[in-house]
Amino acid sequence: MEYFSELGYFGLFIAAFLAATILPLSSEIVLSTLLLSGLSPNALVIIATIGNVLGSLVNYALGYWASLEIVKKWLKISEQELVKAEQRFVKYGLFLLLFAWVPIVGDPLTVVAGVLRIRLLWFVILVAVGKLIRYVIISYLVLQTL
Repeated sequence: MEYFSELGYFGLFIAAFLAATILPLSSEIVLSTLLLSGLSPNALVIIATIGNVLGSLVNYALGYWASLEIVKKWLKISEQELVKAEQRFVKYGLFLLLFAWVPIVGDPLTVVAGVLRIRLLWFVILVAVGKLIRYVIISYLVLQTL
């Protein structure tokens, strides 16, 4: 995480992007470090949100275009996780994408959204709103420690 923090805004973008895709990274740690170093909170939140949403779009595209076997192998998502994510969509609907940031369940949700061919516009809006709210809350809490 230190490496990403040393890269400043660009490092946060990369960390947020990768955290939403295949690597178990914590963009929150990079965000917190950069907030405490005095970089602009507004810019950091926007950059983290954009990077994380773009990473989620990779998952969506995989679900949309790749076979489920490739998705499971590449994202290391089990058949059970995909089935549970699909069941959540059926039960709770499209607005479940507001919770695409939640660890463990978020990645399968974004993949299943692609598999189910959720409209891309709704996907981007809902995922972006959820991730933005998360980064705003994290930033607020970190800045309260100063």
